[in-house]
Amino acid sequence: MFAFSPEIPAKVVEAYVGEYASGKSELSINRALDLKIQGHMVTLVDLDTVEPFYTLRPIKKILEEKGLTVISYSRENAFGLGETGAMLNPAARWALWREGDIILDIGYGVFGAQTLNLVEGANESAELRVIAVINYTRPMTDSQERILEYINHLGRVDAIVANTHLGDQTTTDIIKKGTQEILAVAQKLSIPVDYLAVDENMMGLIKQEEFEVPVKFIHRYMPQALW
Repeated sequence: MFAFSPEIPAKVVEAYVGEYASGKSELSINRALDLKIQGHMVTLVDLDTVEPFYTLRPIKKILEEKGLTVISYSRENAFGLGETGAMLNPAARWALWREGDIILDIGYGVFGAQTLNLVEGANESAELRVIAVINYTRPMTDSQERILEYINHLGRVDAIVANTHLGDQTTTDIIKKGTQEILAVAQKLSIPVDYLAVDENMMGLIKQEEFEVPVKFIHRYMPQALW
Protein backbone atom coordinates (compact mmCIF):
# COMPACT_ATOMS: atom_id res chain seq x y z
CA MET A 1 0.00 0.00 0.00
CA PHE A 2 2.83 2.41 0.89
CA ALA A 3 6.11 3.40 -0.73
CA PHE A 4 8.23 2.86 2.38
CA SER A 5 8.40 0.69 5.49
CA PRO A 6 9.82 2.55 8.50
CA GLU A 7 11.14 0.68 11.50
CA ILE A 8 8.23 0.07 13.86
CA PRO A 9 8.77 0.24 17.63
CA ALA A 10 7.47 -2.45 19.98
CA LYS A 11 4.31 -0.44 20.65
CA VAL A 12 3.04 2.32 18.38
CA VAL A 13 0.98 5.09 20.00
CA GLU A 14 0.28 8.01 17.69
CA ALA A 15 -2.13 10.95 17.86
CA TYR A 16 -2.90 12.74 14.60
CA VAL A 17 -3.86 16.42 14.81
CA GLY A 18 -4.42 18.99 12.08
CA GLU A 19 -6.57 21.69 10.61
CA TYR A 20 -9.93 20.97 8.92
CA ALA A 21 -9.35 19.00 5.68
CA SER A 22 -5.69 18.47 6.53
CA GLY A 23 -6.18 14.73 6.04
CA LYS A 24 -5.54 13.66 9.63
CA SER A 25 -8.39 11.12 9.67
CA GLU A 26 -7.26 9.65 6.35
CA LEU A 27 -3.72 9.28 7.61
CA SER A 28 -4.92 7.78 10.89
CA ILE A 29 -6.83 5.12 8.95
CA ASN A 30 -3.97 4.36 6.58
CA ARG A 31 -1.46 4.12 9.41
CA ALA A 32 -3.72 1.78 11.39
CA LEU A 33 -4.31 -0.48 8.40
CA ASP A 34 -0.62 -0.50 7.51
CA LEU A 35 0.20 -1.74 11.01
CA LYS A 36 -2.61 -4.31 10.82
CA ILE A 37 -1.27 -5.67 7.52
CA GLN A 38 2.09 -6.15 9.26
CA GLY A 39 0.42 -8.36 11.86
CA HIS A 40 -0.10 -5.88 14.68
CA MET A 41 -3.12 -5.66 16.94
CA VAL A 42 -4.43 -2.13 16.30
CA THR A 43 -7.03 0.08 17.97
CA LEU A 44 -8.19 3.17 16.08
CA VAL A 45 -9.78 5.81 18.32
CA ASP A 46 -12.18 8.56 17.22
CA LEU A 47 -11.46 11.61 19.37
CA ASP A 48 -13.10 14.16 17.08
CA THR A 49 -15.64 16.20 19.04
CA VAL A 50 -15.36 19.20 16.73
CA GLU A 51 -16.90 17.82 13.54
CA PRO A 52 -18.95 14.73 14.48
CA PHE A 53 -20.48 14.23 11.04
CA TYR A 54 -17.29 13.88 8.98
CA THR A 55 -15.43 11.42 11.15
CA LEU A 56 -14.74 7.70 11.39
CA ARG A 57 -18.31 7.00 12.52
CA PRO A 58 -19.97 6.36 9.15
CA ILE A 59 -17.20 3.93 8.14
CA LYS A 60 -16.72 2.24 11.51
CA LYS A 61 -18.11 -1.10 10.29
CA ILE A 62 -15.96 -1.01 7.14
CA LEU A 63 -12.81 -0.52 9.21
CA GLU A 64 -13.80 -3.24 11.67
CA GLU A 65 -14.29 -5.65 8.78
CA LYS A 66 -10.65 -4.97 7.88
CA GLY A 67 -9.59 -6.18 11.30
CA LEU A 68 -9.24 -2.95 13.25
CA THR A 69 -10.73 -2.35 16.68
CA VAL A 70 -12.50 1.01 16.37
CA ILE A 71 -13.48 3.01 19.45
CA SER A 72 -16.16 5.34 18.14
CA TYR A 73 -19.87 5.82 18.05
CA SER A 74 -21.44 4.51 14.87
CA ARG A 75 -23.74 6.34 12.48
CA GLU A 76 -26.76 4.63 14.03
CA ASN A 77 -26.12 5.63 17.65
CA ALA A 78 -24.99 9.19 16.92
CA PHE A 79 -27.50 10.32 14.28
CA GLY A 80 -30.18 12.68 15.56
CA LEU A 81 -28.33 13.66 18.71
CA GLY A 82 -27.53 17.18 17.49
CA GLU A 83 -24.64 18.76 19.38
CA THR A 84 -24.60 15.89 21.86
CA GLY A 85 -23.49 13.70 18.96
CA ALA A 86 -20.06 15.23 19.50
CA MET A 87 -19.56 13.44 22.81
CA LEU A 88 -16.83 10.85 23.12
CA ASN A 89 -17.33 7.15 23.43
CA PRO A 90 -16.40 6.57 27.12
CA ALA A 91 -13.97 3.80 26.09
CA ALA A 92 -11.82 6.43 24.37
CA ARG A 93 -10.76 7.81 27.75
CA TRP A 94 -8.97 4.56 28.58
CA ALA A 95 -7.67 3.77 25.09
CA LEU A 96 -3.98 4.00 25.98
CA TRP A 97 -4.31 1.12 28.43
CA ARG A 98 -5.30 -1.29 25.65
CA GLU A 99 -2.95 -3.95 24.29
CA GLY A 100 -1.32 -3.45 20.91
CA ASP A 101 -0.88 -0.30 18.84
CA ILE A 102 -3.09 2.74 19.39
CA ILE A 103 -3.87 5.33 16.70
CA LEU A 104 -5.79 8.42 17.85
CA ASP A 105 -7.71 10.58 15.37
CA ILE A 106 -7.98 13.96 17.12
CA GLY A 107 -10.47 16.74 16.36
CA TYR A 108 -9.24 19.49 14.08
CA GLY A 109 -7.75 22.79 15.14
CA VAL A 110 -6.20 23.96 18.39
CA PHE A 111 -9.32 23.25 20.46
CA GLY A 112 -9.61 19.82 18.89
CA ALA A 113 -6.04 19.01 19.85
CA GLN A 114 -6.90 19.72 23.48
CA THR A 115 -9.18 16.65 23.42
CA LEU A 116 -6.05 14.58 23.95
CA ASN A 117 -6.06 15.84 27.54
CA LEU A 118 -9.20 13.74 28.14
CA VAL A 119 -7.31 10.50 27.50
CA GLU A 120 -5.95 8.93 30.66
CA GLY A 121 -2.18 8.49 30.60
CA ALA A 122 -1.56 10.74 27.59
CA ASN A 123 0.77 13.04 29.51
CA GLU A 124 2.70 10.15 31.01
CA SER A 125 2.93 7.83 28.00
CA ALA A 126 6.50 7.13 26.95
CA GLU A 127 5.35 5.79 23.56
CA LEU A 128 2.97 8.58 22.52
CA ARG A 129 3.91 10.70 19.52
CA VAL A 130 1.76 13.67 18.55
CA ILE A 131 1.86 14.14 14.78
CA ALA A 132 0.69 17.34 13.10
CA VAL A 133 -0.74 16.83 9.60
CA ILE A 134 -0.17 19.95 7.49
CA ASN A 135 -1.95 20.71 4.22
CA TYR A 136 -0.44 23.81 2.63
CA THR A 137 -3.65 24.55 0.68
CA ARG A 138 -5.71 25.21 3.83
CA PRO A 139 -6.25 28.87 4.87
CA MET A 140 -4.78 28.36 8.36
CA THR A 141 -1.59 26.80 6.97
CA ASP A 142 -1.04 28.40 3.55
CA SER A 143 2.25 30.17 4.33
CA GLN A 144 5.36 29.50 6.38
CA GLU A 145 4.29 32.14 8.88
CA ARG A 146 0.84 30.60 9.37
CA ILE A 147 2.19 27.06 9.64
CA LEU A 148 4.67 28.22 12.25
CA GLU A 149 1.97 30.00 14.24
CA TYR A 150 -0.43 27.09 13.93
CA ILE A 151 2.03 24.48 15.16
CA ASN A 152 3.11 26.68 18.06
CA HIS A 153 -0.52 27.01 19.15
CA LEU A 154 -1.14 23.26 18.98
CA GLY A 155 1.10 22.66 21.96
CA ARG A 156 3.03 19.41 21.90
CA VAL A 157 4.07 18.25 18.43
CA ASP A 158 6.60 15.44 18.04
CA ALA A 159 6.54 15.13 14.26
CA ILE A 160 4.94 16.51 11.11
CA VAL A 161 3.39 14.83 8.08
CA ALA A 162 3.32 16.89 4.88
CA ASN A 163 -0.04 16.27 3.20
CA THR A 164 -0.62 19.10 0.75
CA HIS A 165 -3.55 18.32 -1.53
CA LEU A 166 -6.66 19.74 -3.18
CA GLY A 167 -8.61 16.52 -3.43
CA ASP A 168 -9.19 15.52 -7.04
CA GLN A 169 -7.68 18.82 -8.21
CA THR A 170 -4.26 18.07 -6.74
CA THR A 171 -1.28 18.52 -9.07
CA THR A 172 2.39 17.65 -8.70
CA ASP A 173 3.25 21.37 -8.55
CA ILE A 174 0.86 21.86 -5.62
CA ILE A 175 2.43 18.94 -3.75
CA LYS A 176 6.00 20.09 -4.42
CA LYS A 177 5.32 23.69 -3.40
CA GLY A 178 3.50 22.71 -0.21
CA THR A 179 6.13 20.17 0.78
CA GLN A 180 8.94 22.68 0.27
CA GLU A 181 7.23 25.22 2.53
CA ILE A 182 6.38 22.65 5.21
CA LEU A 183 9.95 21.33 5.29
CA ALA A 184 11.26 24.86 5.72
CA VAL A 185 9.05 25.40 8.79
CA ALA A 186 9.96 21.99 10.22
CA GLN A 187 13.62 22.91 9.98
CA LYS A 188 13.03 26.19 11.81
CA LEU A 189 11.19 24.36 14.60
CA SER A 190 13.60 21.39 14.67
CA ILE A 191 10.64 19.02 14.30
CA PRO A 192 11.12 15.92 12.12
CA VAL A 193 8.92 15.33 9.07
CA ASP A 194 7.98 11.65 9.13
CA TYR A 195 6.89 11.50 5.50
CA LEU A 196 5.07 13.10 2.58
CA ALA A 197 1.57 11.67 2.06
CA VAL A 198 0.28 11.40 -1.51
CA ASP A 199 -2.92 9.95 -2.94
CA GLU A 200 -2.22 6.53 -4.50
CA ASN A 201 -3.75 7.79 -7.77
CA MET A 202 -0.62 9.94 -8.23
CA MET A 203 1.79 7.05 -7.75
CA GLY A 204 3.14 7.34 -11.27
CA LEU A 205 3.62 11.10 -11.05
CA ILE A 206 5.45 11.52 -7.75
CA LYS A 207 9.02 10.21 -7.52
CA GLN A 208 10.77 9.50 -4.22
CA GLU A 209 14.07 10.93 -5.48
CA GLU A 210 12.46 14.37 -5.85
CA PHE A 211 11.87 14.72 -2.11
CA GLU A 212 14.03 14.87 1.02
CA VAL A 213 11.59 12.78 3.09
CA PRO A 214 9.95 9.38 2.49
CA VAL A 215 6.88 9.34 0.24
CA LYS A 216 3.86 7.39 1.47
CA PHE A 217 1.01 6.65 -0.93
CA ILE A 218 -2.37 6.49 0.77
CA HIS A 219 -5.81 5.17 -0.11
CA ARG A 220 -8.71 7.55 0.48
CA TYR A 221 -11.41 6.15 2.78
CA MET A 222 -12.98 9.37 4.04
CA PRO A 223 -15.11 10.10 0.92
CA GLN A 224 -17.26 7.23 2.21
CA ALA A 225 -17.67 9.02 5.57
CA LEU A 226 -20.11 11.68 4.39
CA TRP A 227 -23.49 11.33 6.11
